[in-house]
Amino acid sequence: MGLETGIRRYTDAFAGSLRDAINARGLTLAKLHELLRARGNSVSMATLSYWRSGARRPEGAQSMAALGDIEQLLHLAPGSLTGLLGTTNRTGPLGPIQFPLDEEELEQAVKDAYTALGAEYPDTTRELTTHSVTDVDASGNVAYSITRSILQATVGTVTSTPFLEISPGISTPPPIIRAVSGGRISAHYSHPNGEVHGVLFEFDAPLTAPATAMVEWSVEYPAGYPPQRETGHAMARQCRELLVWTRFHPDALPDRIEERVETPAGVTTTELSLEGRGSVHQVRRAFGPGALGVSWSYADGR
Repeated sequence: MGLETGIRRYTDAFAGSLRDAINARGLTLAKLHELLRARGNSVSMATLSYWRSGARRPEGAQSMAALGDIEQLLHLAPGSLTGLLGTTNRTGPLGPIQFPLDEEELEQAVKDAYTALGAEYPDTTRELTTHSVTDVDASGNVAYSITRSILQATVGTVTSTPFLEISPGISTPPPIIRAVSGGRISAHYSHPNGEVHGVLFEFDAPLTAPATAMVEWSVEYPAGYPPQRETGHAMARQCRELLVWTRFHPDALPDRIEERVETPAGVTTTELSLEGRGSVHQVRRAFGPGALGVSWSYADGR
């Protein structure tokens, strides 16, 4: 079976099952769209129509999250629709792999974390799509973040992957890292230098290359944690899409925001503006290896 034929078969099976499930629940597409919006999922009516007809198939983290909500709303078993999408029979070009930050001591600390967690370094999964959302509290400091990714096994079969929190040059206590969906936390680690903390995230099911999994995890910073006025996401391989969304408390809108992009080609910084909004978002496609983030400050010296 050719690749395009295989994808078409999976898409047709998915579209047929979605139509049957919508009809079985007696819902209109407009009502399903309304229910999704109530859950904070902004998938459009046109997109839902394309999925139902088979003209398009869900792709990307936001679409896969919407699909999870649809399975719940239609009273379907988890994975009953996503499992019909199938995968391609190859991983595609992997591109170079490189530690995303230009700091040898920090990379060694990361290697120590991988070893302690029983993980292979470098990681044998890659991020296809990642959406990272950070909330800033009324004091102007990072309070909470949640990250949603589509991960792909690049070789063999993998059962877990480390998720790390890194604070270069700043020793911190361990943040609270939780598994939201797609797996569970099976081990924790904190490096003696306090700059690297992490967990081992066990997938709900093993991934055999080139299979993918949707995962979601959150990080909360407890009382007494050093003030943080920067956030971002780093990756060792190229990602199809990276979104970093930073949301500020209404009482802590910054006076200055600076974007920082670090890649093998160097570091660039650019001043950003809220432009009347309460948040700033950064989007990069075909990004990595590297790191994308923002920092902010206040004129009143808080």
